Amino acid sequence: MTATELGQALRRWRDRVPPEAAGLPTGGHRRTAGLRREELALLAGISVDYITRLEQGRYITRLEQGRATNPSGQVVEALARALRLSGDERAYLYGLAELVPPGPEMVPGHITPSVQRLLDRLVDTPVAVSDAAMTLLVANPLYGALMGDPSGLRGFERNGVWRNFLGWPTRVRHTPDEWRAFQVGMVSELRTTAARYPADRQLRRLIAELLAKSERFAELWESGVVGRLEAARKQVEHPQVGLITLDCDTLRVENNDLHIIVYSAEPGTEAAEKLELLSVVGTQSLVE
Repeated sequence: MTATELGQALRRWRDRVPPEAAGLPTGGHRRTAGLRREELALLAGISVDYITRLEQGRYITRLEQGRATNPSGQVVEALARALRLSGDERAYLYGLAELVPPGPEMVPGHITPSVQRLLDRLVDTPVAVSDAAMTLLVANPLYGALMGDPSGLRGFERNGVWRNFLGWPTRVRHTPDEWRAFQVGMVSELRTTAARYPADRQLRRLIAELLAKSERFAELWESGVVGRLEAARKQVEHPQVGLITLDCDTLRVENNDLHIIVYSAEPGTEAAEKLELLSVVGTQSLVE
């Protein structure tokens, strides 16, 4: 692998993704029909400087000076999602970064082109995709408007179990009974995932941190609950449009072990009107 090969591949893939396909505004003069570096950086959650160094091969020089390494697996996966790579292209990118793609023993995090096409069509619905460990992979603009922009979340902050058990702020409002059932569902789902991917080190680190920092998580984990987090109606308190009651459904992509979380309102209801209003006042760019 050479820096030139990696840089050329990134530029080639970046040039073929229209910004509107990624939910980005297209106004103003553009020198390319594809993504700008800053747009790819936004979608992948990586700095523009790092994208520039990858494309220009400058990280190789820094490596020789002992100040940097090849792109991490997390960075490569984020780039693959943002660039909408196929399975073969994703494997090729991992190879260019001198990494081995995650095997079947790891929690999958790859969003296939077919799932991406589905997301592209649900522009009027709040939609997010998480992996089997409930770590957020991608969300559309309306989800960001409803729940708060998640683009600044890093590491375990992107995991729903971590956020809920460690007191992270949320706009969802639960009754005490709903909160208890939700906690049991999250722990049950995570335990099932841990049994399916026992060799995933990141998943083991997540569980260890939750056991160490949350007495309630530890209590439920030790009780041995197993199962799935079931769909439910959610009450979301939005700072601009107020309380919205929505149906929350989880669509499971079994082959890739992805969870597509969809929020919807019955047509003609107050909730539907608020959701439409939210599409106007909410965030305007895709978040990952």
